[in-house]
Amino acid sequence: MSTSLNVLAMVREQHRFVFVYDDHSIDTLLDTLSQYAEDPDLEFTWYDAAMLAQRVRGMLEQQQALEDFPNAA
Repeated sequence: MSTSLNVLAMVREQHRFVFVYDDHSIDTLLDTLSQYAEDPDLEFTWYDAAMLAQRVRGMLEQQQALEDFPNAA
């Protein structure tokens, strides 16, 4: 059984945040985004966390729609 990997990235000036996760790790990813936002040593804000979380949820909704209606694409 193979697992698909998803990549979520954000680039701002010299900072690059790249997250690789599978469909079963979304909760862990969302927790990680929160932890990064809480860390004062990182140039990663709560706005960044919210924006990326919204992007993950949007991709998840698209994936679900494709599974529900495979001929719609």
